[in-house]
Amino acid sequence: MMSEPFVLQAFTALAMADESSAFPSPIERLTSRMARGDEEAYREFYQLYGHRLFRYLIVVTSGQEESAKDALQQTLLRLVRHIRRFDSEDEFWSWLTVLARSAASDQRRKGLTYQVLLGRFFEHANSSGDRSEPGFEGRLNDALEASLNALPEEHRQLLDLKYRARASVKDLAAQLKTTEKSVESRLVRLRQRLRADILAKLTHEDAT
Repeated sequence: MMSEPFVLQAFTALAMADESSAFPSPIERLTSRMARGDEEAYREFYQLYGHRLFRYLIVVTSGQEESAKDALQQTLLRLVRHIRRFDSEDEFWSWLTVLARSAASDQRRKGLTYQVLLGRFFEHANSSGDRSEPGFEGRLNDALEASLNALPEEHRQLLDLKYRARASVKDLAAQLKTTEKSVESRLVRLRQRLRADILAKLTHEDAT
């Protein structure tokens, strides 16, 4: 027969277990508040994880600070869209690193997009500037981005599919319900338009 002290100890242990399970952990409280759109919770999150995420992204981007900053902004945007309650800090941090790596990967792909397009314009841009000039590649990149942003949405999407997603002309033609020749013609016109716009921007900069 069980002794009375043993029975009391057992009931006490059970009561303590029930009591502890009734109170959510700090990470559960924080992520639940964030999922409800609590702005103060997001400020608390950034104080706790902002610098830690940035240091993580510095490693992921091989020390490229600007890329890490851009990836951090994208990570935070994705966090707001997909936040949910997490039961443990380890689980939450693991999820955050997945978001961060995905954001950094997208930044790299975006960089490749510009590199592909820039490669098409370098030889033509040399007539407006010296490629060896300090900062010339940055000026060219800025001009390209401004020219892309000035395009209609459908044209930007076509370039994005071709040069970032690397879709084939055949796939683009099927998606747009047109011929491959028509897609090729559109791409040629868009490249010519971008080239002219970029050269005009660079020439204007050189003249001022």
